[in-house]
Amino acid sequence: MLGPARSRHRLTTALAASALLAGGVAAQFAVTAAPAHAATPHRILFDDGHAEEAGNADWIISTSKPDPLGQDSSPSAETDWTGALSSWGVALQRTGDYSLKTATSALTYGGSSATDLSNFDTLVLPEPNTLFTTAEKTAIMNFVKNGGGLFMISDHTGADRNNDGEDAVEILNDLMSNNSVDSTDPFGFSIDTLDVNSGYPAAISDSSDPVLHGSFGTVTKSLIADGTTATLKPADNSSVKGLVYRSGYSGNTGAFFLTSTFGSGRVAFWGDSSPIDDGTGQSGNKLYDGWNDTGATNAALALNATAWLAGDGTGGGGGGGGGGTCTAAQLLGNSGFESGNTTWSASSGVITDSTGESARSGSYYAWLDGYGTATTDTLSQSVTIPSGCTTAALSFYLHVDTAETTTSTAYDTLKVQVLNSSGTVLSTLATYSNLDAAAGYTRRSFSLAGYAGQTVTLKFTGTEGSILQTSFVVDDTALNVS
Repeated sequence: MLGPARSRHRLTTALAASALLAGGVAAQFAVTAAPAHAATPHRILFDDGHAEEAGNADWIISTSKPDPLGQDSSPSAETDWTGALSSWGVALQRTGDYSLKTATSALTYGGSSATDLSNFDTLVLPEPNTLFTTAEKTAIMNFVKNGGGLFMISDHTGADRNNDGEDAVEILNDLMSNNSVDSTDPFGFSIDTLDVNSGYPAAISDSSDPVLHGSFGTVTKSLIADGTTATLKPADNSSVKGLVYRSGYSGNTGAFFLTSTFGSGRVAFWGDSSPIDDGTGQSGNKLYDGWNDTGATNAALALNATAWLAGDGTGGGGGGGGGGTCTAAQLLGNSGFESGNTTWSASSGVITDSTGESARSGSYYAWLDGYGTATTDTLSQSVTIPSGCTTAALSFYLHVDTAETTTSTAYDTLKVQVLNSSGTVLSTLATYSNLDAAAGYTRRSFSLAGYAGQTVTLKFTGTEGSILQTSFVVDDTALNVS
């Protein structure tokens, strides 16, 4: 049985429209359909919004963006897609286990665009040549912290392909050291200001490492052709690990390829873009075929690392769980609230079929806040994520309406958090507010793969101020694992 319904004050259509226009967000948010990636669980986003094609660079998997399948829906050779990274893209596509997209605009996390980071497992930054904005750095860092994979590929210092005064070394160091999430050496390394002319950096001996010994082959050496290295700082992050080293170096110096973790996510760094260059691309670019260099195993390194970042492998990292088994399933009980006030723990009246708001599907939904008085509503459910699952995708649909007219102040908020069995907050996945008001529902999604093997509590907490109402309406939740 539902608890007694509470008196709510929904905005009239005219007032809602006025508030949305005042906030300038009416066009930014829209109802989005759930991505159909069940057969391709590893969702990889390649960035092309930061001058990755400037000068002789051609760091794209295809000229068809955001979806490379628009150029060839079933590529069998790297020339079926056009770009210096087409070999990388085609190799992943041909496995049938990956969904690939290209981002050409500002990177976001928790938004409604098709290339929002919340829709992906891994972000690849192939030698960016313009600085990330403050908002982008926040988005990237939160994406990794909450379970995403980040693949950073640099080039040598001074490789300023668009002549804006910034090169990849400076840009990636800025991302790590000048962001609003964690600027205290979050990944445990910094990129060296170097231009190493040539060499074949060698892999360490570690037969258990899933990047060096993965499903795409064994890594023995890489290639450096005007690149750089990194300095490891394990005192700042004990998970940082050098995998491939410049000749004559080991330990904390001269790492050409490394891995690390941050929060629930995984990180990989490569000191040169030449190894991912397949020598073909758009007309007029001077390219170098490092992908097929016979003195190195660059393809295996790139592909194994991509798989690891997206959740494969048992070596440490936040993208996926270790051993055990996993059966594909949806884990949340009463996921659409149609059984009323069961399975979920909720404040009185939160789970409702009131006509004051509308369910996205069925009759019931969860309505947090909406009083116009100081209120805190909660909605939570405990769930165990099997240890063998490498994908754990939390999703829900959210509708926000408000009587607030501000365009800059978040008076009312909804936090989405992961807690352990003791009630300690492990991660705040997102915080929404009256500034996110929009017509209709918007799908939100997050990776919880980093919590495989754990029992966690998913919790929504709505906090409303004392004057004007904001309603946070949730429906059609899911936690899909595989």
